[in-house]
Amino acid sequence: MKTWKLWLMASRPKTLGAAVAPVMVATAMAWKTSGVAWWAMLSCLVGSLLLQLGTNFANDYFDFVQGADTHNRLGPTRVTQAGLIAPETVRKAFILMFALVAIPGLYLSYVGGWPVFILGCLSVFSGVLYTAGPFALAYLGLGDLFVLVFFGIVATVGTYYVQTLQLNSAIFLAALGPGLFSTAILAVNNLRDRLTDAESNKRTLAVRFGADFVRMEYFLCCLGACLIPWLIFYFTPEKHPYSLAASFTFILCIPNLLKVFRLDADPALNPLLGETGKCLLIYSLLFSIGWML
Repeated sequence: MKTWKLWLMASRPKTLGAAVAPVMVATAMAWKTSGVAWWAMLSCLVGSLLLQLGTNFANDYFDFVQGADTHNRLGPTRVTQAGLIAPETVRKAFILMFALVAIPGLYLSYVGGWPVFILGCLSVFSGVLYTAGPFALAYLGLGDLFVLVFFGIVATVGTYYVQTLQLNSAIFLAALGPGLFSTAILAVNNLRDRLTDAESNKRTLAVRFGADFVRMEYFLCCLGACLIPWLIFYFTPEKHPYSLAASFTFILCIPNLLKVFRLDADPALNPLLGETGKCLLIYSLLFSIGWML
């Protein structure tokens, strides 16, 4: 394969929607509040994508080093484990991605102040510690919480704050939508790898509590995300009825749910990663358009 195709594989393009969705939602809400701060929005988008890429490359490297990725892997090809790219090269790649985060990060810190700087540093550290070291978050079963917090709350609330310099209850609730769908993507991944993760002592929630637990997690994440627009409408001063259209994304989740409740530790779960990612983007797009109408 050509080099660029190998790096495209390593970037896991189907997961990049998790970096775009919170920026989309936050920008739509900022537009209604005080208008879009374009440089801040673009900086958030670039920073979010770099963090996602850095985390993906780090996962590719550290899962191989820690022994979680073996020849028995059921998921999409990992370039390090498959010997397609040298481990040292992948290590340099994730270091470069995290280093480049400093470019948009410093501008956003200038706009939003020291709280934004601290959140940026925590995001980078968490991206590395997700699979690195003796207390790796994913290996302790904390990966789901990491995704909800950083790809939901931090990314969405942070993007809104640097554009408006204010916070409200609606943005914190809205942040849960992308966060829950991103967590659902991880739940599918963990369900597929449940048996091989157990062999490598990667104690995800699927390993700790079993297939039925993670299936219910997937269901509640999809349902919870689709209920968020109603919670915002009824429990905050913000009234944007067209944003409720995002709730109908749950209809698109039903075929995915049927497969999740039928399959276990099966490579047939792989397409659901992309399908759940599509639900995330459609949900975020409908919510954003509805909020601006």
